[in-house]
Amino acid sequence: MTLRIQSALALALLAIAATLTTSSAYAADPNADGGVIWLDHPAGQWTEGLPVGNGRLGAMVMGGVAEARWQFNEDSVWNGGPHSYAHAGAAKVLPKLRELLLAGKQAEAEKLAMSEFMSEPVRQRDYQPCGDLLIAFNHQGEPESYHRALDLDTARVTTSYRVGERTYTRTTLASYPDNAIVIRLSCDQAGGLSFQARLTAPHEQSQTKSSDDRTLLLTGRVGNSDEDQVRFAAHARITETDGQLGRDGDALSVSGASHATLLLTARSNHLGYRDLSGDPTARSEADLQPASEREYQQLVDRHTEDHQSLYRRVSLELAGEVSDKPTDQWVLASQGQADPKLAELLFDYGRYLMIASSRPGGQPANLQGLWNEDLQPAWGSKYTININTEMNYWLTDPCNLPECAEPLYDAIGELSESGAEVAREHYNAPGWVVHHNFDLWRGAAPINASNHGIWPTGGAWLCQHLWNRYAFSGDEEFLRHTAYPLLKGASTFFVDYLVEDPRNDQGLLISGPSNSPEQGGLVMGPTMDHQIIRALFEYTIAASEQLDVDADLRGELRSLSARIAPNQIGQHGQLQEWIEDVDNPSNRHRHVSHLWGVFPGDEITPDTPDLFDAARTSLEQRGDEGTGWSRAWKINLWARLRDGDRAEKVLRGLLTLTESPLTDYRGGGVYANLFDAHPPFQIDGNFGATSGICEMLVQSHRTTDDGRRLIELLPALPSAWPDGEVKGLCTRDGLVIDIKWKDGRFEECVVQSNLDGRFRFVFGAHYSDSDLAAGESTTIHPGAAMLR
Repeated sequence: MTLRIQSALALALLAIAATLTTSSAYAADPNADGGVIWLDHPAGQWTEGLPVGNGRLGAMVMGGVAEARWQFNEDSVWNGGPHSYAHAGAAKVLPKLRELLLAGKQAEAEKLAMSEFMSEPVRQRDYQPCGDLLIAFNHQGEPESYHRALDLDTARVTTSYRVGERTYTRTTLASYPDNAIVIRLSCDQAGGLSFQARLTAPHEQSQTKSSDDRTLLLTGRVGNSDEDQVRFAAHARITETDGQLGRDGDALSVSGASHATLLLTARSNHLGYRDLSGDPTARSEADLQPASEREYQQLVDRHTEDHQSLYRRVSLELAGEVSDKPTDQWVLASQGQADPKLAELLFDYGRYLMIASSRPGGQPANLQGLWNEDLQPAWGSKYTININTEMNYWLTDPCNLPECAEPLYDAIGELSESGAEVAREHYNAPGWVVHHNFDLWRGAAPINASNHGIWPTGGAWLCQHLWNRYAFSGDEEFLRHTAYPLLKGASTFFVDYLVEDPRNDQGLLISGPSNSPEQGGLVMGPTMDHQIIRALFEYTIAASEQLDVDADLRGELRSLSARIAPNQIGQHGQLQEWIEDVDNPSNRHRHVSHLWGVFPGDEITPDTPDLFDAARTSLEQRGDEGTGWSRAWKINLWARLRDGDRAEKVLRGLLTLTESPLTDYRGGGVYANLFDAHPPFQIDGNFGATSGICEMLVQSHRTTDDGRRLIELLPALPSAWPDGEVKGLCTRDGLVIDIKWKDGRFEECVVQSNLDGRFRFVFGAHYSDSDLAAGESTTIHPGAAMLR
């Protein structure tokens, strides 16, 4: 595409359009319609930036005035390279580890495990930043009326301010259909825009050159060791402007313009977790060229249509007032108070972040989703699967975003390959196993430390997402070709792994060596393991029945499942976390691992009242505080426990402003941009909060004695949300539902069924039964319901 020098008439029209666009950003209430996160100052720290992403390529828009920064990531830029983490021959010490643990010699077992059983090397690799686009502006004077906003519905970040008589506007979007970040710079006065653009990277082995007056090329390699094999490239191109172009070394310049459009693309040499044969420069260029052929408005329209096709599937409207304060000040002003509109914004933000950080063809959302500026990020910004990665994807099924979970399913498939090697080398077992972390290279062996790294049910937990995808969609092709082979392989491992507990005479099976994440050290028989393994067996049995395959395996799993050590109620009325009754009721640990059977599992429900009450006691004892993600998990748990007010209280605690990137782990909240604070930043709390609000409004994890799917409407509605409406939420067995309520009472539910099914809709003390065919709809009203 050649640069077009605009005619004087076209220039004048563009200046008028820029003025109109800028004026709209200065409405009396810049957040009047909700769905907007905005700040009245540039980002002073990274967690004040505003995120955009297309699932693979993302940026934090920092919004400076004299110099603006777009810190960007490409999701396959990691350190390290293809590597097997399996410890050859580790299985030889497995019997000894079990013997020591059963004899109460925990310290000795942990020491042996550290030397003979852990991953090689003992730590996995880190997610890395890719680079920075820096644009310096030739402003004369101090800025006024500064405004920086992320519109969740259009997935655009707009920065605007005035310097003297000129108003400047920047718009940033990350386009999935065009594989590029698009930046539009404008000034409302002809000739008022001048700037210099540079590309940099924090990696020592990187360099930038300008190939012509409109294109910069950044190339580099991550790290300095022979083990670091990832190479990357990024292009920044000025595709159109009405100003004068220039080149100054490794920088491009534009002067005397009213507008300019820039494209940013990036790729690595990563083609798969075992394949680094790609040409990053050619791949980035292949993204850049077709995007460069499109007019700016075409890019905007394609991006908007794509994003809204996902984002607008669900909507939540809670009665209340949208604050006219910047978002960080809104959070600060509402701390300790119920604020339905702020909760609504956080719900929408979780859906936005999922669309932005996880799309087909890319990597799953990691600990920081897609966004990271650090060479040594907290916990490697990788995949922690003793809660965090799974929490990232709790929302995809109820919020009708199945496409966004495809990268996770792809990763599970790859983990089944690396995990098969770990199963052989560490356990001399068939099937596949993954412990509590994995990285880009699909490490599956136990890492970091034996007292928490030897936890073999991470892969089994991931399998729940495969089953839920089928449970929500009824997609038998997905079940047959994707889910069931993985479920079967994971189950086959645990058939071999479970051992009889010699400490009782009932022939009970237990898991071990393992731990209860992330406390208590190496043990035999943690409750969480048993809940997950029983659920895995249940999914595999149901899938094999549906597909009419593997009847013998099905029978074996049924027999073994009945022998797994059951949930137990301890001396404090609590659900025991371990086989032994050793829970401390004063323990406030952020992990509530033994409550997995309440959520995300479904083993402990009102249908098991004694265990249900014991789980409530355990959650009470842990308290409502915690890291950001811990609070998010507790929102889901309190919703499953039918206590909407307690869930809303914990949500209120999450919506507490965390001003420093690093503070006490017990003080999790949100940053100025509403990113979840562990602290530091982890995105799981954002996703978990959205999931928790879904659970407050509808639950579908139970069935009636006669096999009807139980759809519980407003099962945990908080009194702080008396009026509202939600549209588009999905349930198991293929329903899409809209619910209205007023004065805290259910008013109406409109149901669209995508599958044939038998349903019981429950609200309060009433219920209504419906048999629906695929494509059929119905409306549930209180007047037509029966008392339970």
